[in-house]
Formats: sequence, structure tokens, C-alpha cells
Amino acid sequence: MMLIVLGLWGGLAPFVGPYLHFGFTPDKAWEYTHGRLYYSVVPGAAAFIGGALVVLTRNRAIGITGGVIGALAGAWFGLGDGFVTTVLKKTSISIGAPLPPTGNVSASLWTYLESVAFFGGLGLVVLLFAAVAIGRFSMLAARDVAAAPDPGFYDAQTSFPTVAGQFPAAGQYPDTTTQYPESPGYPPVSAGR
Repeated sequence: MMLIVLGLWGGLAPFVGPYLHFGFTPDKAWEYTHGRLYYSVVPGAAAFIGGALVVLTRNRAIGITGGVIGALAGAWFGLGDGFVTTVLKKTSISIGAPLPPTGNVSASLWTYLESVAFFGGLGLVVLLFAAVAIGRFSMLAARDVAAAPDPGFYDAQTSFPTVAGQFPAAGQYPDTTTQYPESPGYPPVSAGR
């Protein structure tokens, strides 16, 4: 559920943040920019979809896929701006400038809080919950083992595999309760040894 909530926050917060004067330029609510699309809406939608896959499935492969999608969304929240501006050299797509603070908060602290709430910190938290989801779906639960059909490979009374005809038939060897006489030339074995 946290992936869904965080995906909604990541995708919608830049559009509603200007109501609270918290976010990045443009300082207008519900205004579309390419930066808001690529850095907020797309990874937010990916985290939402990944979370929905995790919540709605009981299939291990689909659950892990949802977790991986969520993890990629978290990585994009945290690293997307640097990747686009440094690797792709698309400087026309920008997250915008942080909005100035209101009240008695220093500008550097306000800028840091905006950056953490919208990108870096959000990406880390999304990545954390996606990793937890992947880990949960990668585990083999006891109920899965109990529900699995018996493969019939192991003998019911032993813990090793048997193949018909591999071992001698029962009764071919004498049982262990038979007492054998001492061999000549060897001293008798005392009971105390």
C-alpha cells in the first residue's frame, strides 16, 4: 500500500504543492511542464502501478515484477534529474527552481526539505518499500511448502531417495539381534569394553 500512496504523492505533489507554497517552479497549481511530467508524473505512475501489482497479486512473478517497477521508480525519483541533464544532455527539461520559504525558515533548509520531499528522500523511501516487496515475494513461505503437492521422490520413512531394486530385499541379511560366536584366535570381547 505504501508504494501506491508514495506513487500518488510523487505524481501529484508538484501540482498541489503551490497551494501550500511548497515545491518547485512554476508557482502555479496544476500547471503542466515537461519537468513535472518526466520527474514526477512518470515515476509516480510507475510506483503506483508497481504497488498495485504487489497488492493485487498472489503470483510470485507478478509481485516481484511490481516490486522491480517500484524500485525503478524510486531510483528515477532520486537520480532522474542528474541522468537527464548529465547523460542525455537535455537541459531544456528541468525540475524547476525551489520555491522561496515562507515564515521563519531559512532558505537553505526550505530548499533541502523541498528536494527531499519531492525527489531524493521520496526516491529512497519508494526504493525501500519496493525492496521489501521484492524480498517478501522472493521468500518461500511455510504455507507454500505445505500446499505444494508431494513430488513422490522421497520414501515416506527415510530422508533419502530410493530407487526400486537399488538395495537388497529385506531379509537377505541377518538381523542385528543375532549373536555371532567369537572368531577363533581372537580374545573374547568383555561386556565392560
